Amino acid sequence: MTPEPAVLLTGVRHVHPDGHCALDGIDLAVTAGERVAVLGPNGAGKTTLMLHLNGVLTPSSGTVRIGGLPVGRNTLREIRRRVGLVFQDPDDQLFMPTVAQDVAFGPANFGVPAKELDTRVREALEAVGMTEHADRNTAHLSAGQRRRVALATVLACRPDVLVLDEPSTDLDPVARRELAEVLLGIDATLLLVTHDLPYAAQVCSRAVIVSDGRLVADGPIATLLADTDLLTANRLELPWGFTLPQTDPR
Repeated sequence: MTPEPAVLLTGVRHVHPDGHCALDGIDLAVTAGERVAVLGPNGAGKTTLMLHLNGVLTPSSGTVRIGGLPVGRNTLREIRRRVGLVFQDPDDQLFMPTVAQDVAFGPANFGVPAKELDTRVREALEAVGMTEHADRNTAHLSAGQRRRVALATVLACRPDVLVLDEPSTDLDPVARRELAEVLLGIDATLLLVTHDLPYAAQVCSRAVIVSDGRLVADGPIATLLADTDLLTANRLELPWGFTLPQTDPR
């Protein structure tokens, strides 16, 4: 029997209270273990799509399923265990006195017992290279460090699907590289929501392009990024001098 997709959106449409249609009939299937970049210019509907994956927003019509489980009022707790969102601004996720307490908050809220909680915190901090900062206040960390801690808060919940919104924003080149290395080492289905095309190419092997709330392209990321007409039509552009990778990311 064919396994259920890790993420399945069918005919997803979302209309804001002011009448603006942010998503207009999105169909998307992501298999377990895939790394998919969700590309598009500002205002395309990328973040709105992301917020449907764990029930922060619900479709005006259509369905969202995570591992076969429909996203709905009665399934939200399990959906939010399965899908971890890392927001663009890490300060939206960091509010406890120390790094370790921030990382422990999510799994504790899901009922993970204290003995296992310590293990999860340690493993999540090790995964993002922040073990030595466990007792620090996140307000005293760099932007790159705070972003890695925000990722650790989600990893500690051991989600099946990891969704990141513009993870490379405001990072210096070293912090960008370090975060990319962390993401490539994570064993989870990954959706990377961004308009940073080189970063997407570094982390993902597949891409979809969202424009005006519609999914207008889906394929190998190298193929999509080589199509200059497609990029231009959807207000996307590679930086001058950028060379596409010779092989797809892991």
